[in-house]
Order: sequence, then structure tokens, then C-alpha cells
Amino acid sequence: MANATTGPLAGVKVLDLSRFIAGPLCTQILADFGAEVVKIERPSGEDSRHHGPYHEDESIYMFLYHRNKYDASLDTRYPEALGILERLIEWADVVVENYRPGTIEKMGIGYERMKELNPDIILVSISGFGQTGPDSRRALFDAISQASSGLMNMTGEPGGKPTLSGTYIADYTTGYQGAIGALMAILHRERTGEGQLVDVASFDTMFSALGIRLIAQLMLGLDMPRSGSRDLLTAPVNVYEAADGPIYIQAGTASLFPKLCAVMKRPELAEDPRFATVEGRMEHQEFLEGEIGEWAAARTASEIAQLLDEVGVPYAKVASVAEVAESPQIAARGMIVEAEHPELGTIRMPGNPIKMEKTPPTVRKAPPRVGEDNEYVYREILGMSAEDVIRLHQAGAI
Repeated sequence: MANATTGPLAGVKVLDLSRFIAGPLCTQILADFGAEVVKIERPSGEDSRHHGPYHEDESIYMFLYHRNKYDASLDTRYPEALGILERLIEWADVVVENYRPGTIEKMGIGYERMKELNPDIILVSISGFGQTGPDSRRALFDAISQASSGLMNMTGEPGGKPTLSGTYIADYTTGYQGAIGALMAILHRERTGEGQLVDVASFDTMFSALGIRLIAQLMLGLDMPRSGSRDLLTAPVNVYEAADGPIYIQAGTASLFPKLCAVMKRPELAEDPRFATVEGRMEHQEFLEGEIGEWAAARTASEIAQLLDEVGVPYAKVASVAEVAESPQIAARGMIVEAEHPELGTIRMPGNPIKMEKTPPTVRKAPPRVGEDNEYVYREILGMSAEDVIRLHQAGAI
């Protein structure tokens, strides 16, 4: 049943004990590049399978993070479950889990036990606050990471409330960091034969992504306030309302600002000493935004885009999800991929953003249903008899 895989990770075996977003995204990245990933979930399905909206009774949530994986169901409370997990750990090169710290130890498969079973095993542990520190045992979801790390406090309009990002940015970023950690550990093991524990925390990931605000605080003691859609360091940069919708214009540098003024037929703004420097434009950005906003309101976004294109001023129409999904650029970049599911038909999914000339990511298998690959995992990987698999199924263990 196993698909012959190609790619830089062909031959790497991954046991996926994760759920929700960060862990499953990490393992999907590995799977896209050829790793053989076996996902374990309880017979009733992980929690995210029960979150709408649904397509043919299947949560579309599962279409985001589970392609190219084999799915085996297992009730970890069943008496034989520990032995089954141990055998899969012996089979694996990499184990990925995102339980709260301490949970896998209670299950009997903590890192020390894994090393006894498989001395060069790589364990990628993705958690909220990491395996160490006073907050390590706290529960965390994406929004909690955004709030606790400082990201939420810096997002939103000046004087307004802290604002949650419109997507699961903490989980996505942490999933990619987990994949990077796994790849570095695989490379180290190829060179030395040593496995290791990879500890990736959502809180750490978001803290490291705070950018200029963080370094300004660390080096200058400067607490930079929320700035809405403005740029922190240059002006004029903001969203403007064209006659038919919003458009974002980035004209904050010394070379771009005069070009925008020329397009607006307002050369006097570029010649005004008040606006000759970044500092001056930042000081007077409300005035400049008023002038630009009045100019933009008299034109459509397409008219503005054409004018800015001609002189090389960066811009973007503020697109809806529906608009960007149908854009020619998304199509050209292969950022929507399809897979044929034996029961659900054609499934459309976001593509992998990592483009590689020699070893590109591939879609070989649609996101599986719960226990779809029990026969392959239990019969072919673990060598169980048909009778044992039937017995486990009848007992509700798989």
C-alpha cells in the first residue's frame, strides 16, 4: 500500500502523535517532501475533525494539515495500546507530538523511554510554553500565544483594543519552526548517528517574531505603540480608500515618495522641506495621508494601480480571500493543489509555499479519514496478523 516516494525526505519515517494545527502542519511539510508519515488518532477522530464547516460530513479543517499521511486509529487507553505505540516508535526515525509537557511521560512513552526503544530517535515536542520554565505546564491555543507573547498588544489601531490576527499565525509559524527543527536534527543524525529532543514552543516562536518593536525595547527601552496599518519606520504608508475599495500604498522611502508625488501631480510635496526626510514625513504623516487619501478617493483602485505600476511604487489592492484564491499569481505559483479522495472526490487545498528546483513538494495522497490506513499500518508496518487487527477493531481499540 505504501506509495513509493521521492524527494529529499524519501525513506524518513515519521510517527505523528500531534493534533490541531502546529504539529500536523509540521508533519505535513515533512510528508510533502517525501517522508512517510503515520498519523495516530483515537477511533472517534481528533478534536479538529468535529469542528465545522463540513464537506460530506468531513471537517474541512482536516484538509489543511493531513495530506500525504497514513492514518491509523488507536485508543491509547486500551491495554495493548502502549505496546503498539512502542513498536511504532521503534519503526520511526522522527516522532512529533504536541501534548502539554508531561503528558507523554504519563502515557509511558516519554523521551527517555523512546531512547530505550530507539536510541537515535528524534523527538519533536511542540508545546505552548516549552518543556522548561514556570509556564511550561500551562495550556495554550493560538490566541493565547498571540496575547501572551506581545503580538496581540501591538496589533490594532492606535488607541484601540489589542486585536487578534485574522489567522492562526502562532500555530502556523510554530509548525514551520517544528519542521525546521526536525530537518536540522535529521541532518545532525546523518552526520553523527545521534538523535535528540527538539523543543519548540509557540510562545518562543511568537516572541522571536516581534521584530523591530522587540529590539527597540531591548536596546532602547522604547515601547512602540500600535500603529494600525501604518509602517513603524517610514511614511507615508497606509491603506487608502479608492472610489471602489481599499488600496495599500507603500511610499515611505526617499526614492518612492517623490514618485508618488509625481503620479499625484503634486511635485510641491516632494520639494517641501518638511517632507524631505523620513523623520519629517513621520512627523507630518497625518497631513500627507489626508492629501493622498483625497487623491485616491477620486480614482478606482485599478486606476491607481496602473499609475503606481508605471513608476514602481509598491501597492496592493486589499484583496478578499475569494479574490486572492482566484488570482493569476496564485495559479502561477501552484498555491492551490488538488487530490482525489476515494469518497469525497476532488479536494482543493493550499499548496506548499516552499518551491524547490530539483526536489519539489508533491501531493501523493488525499487527507485520510480516521483509521483509513489501519490495514497498512498494523499489517504491513507492524506485521500483525489479520486476526489481531480484527480483534483490535472489534474491541474498539482501533
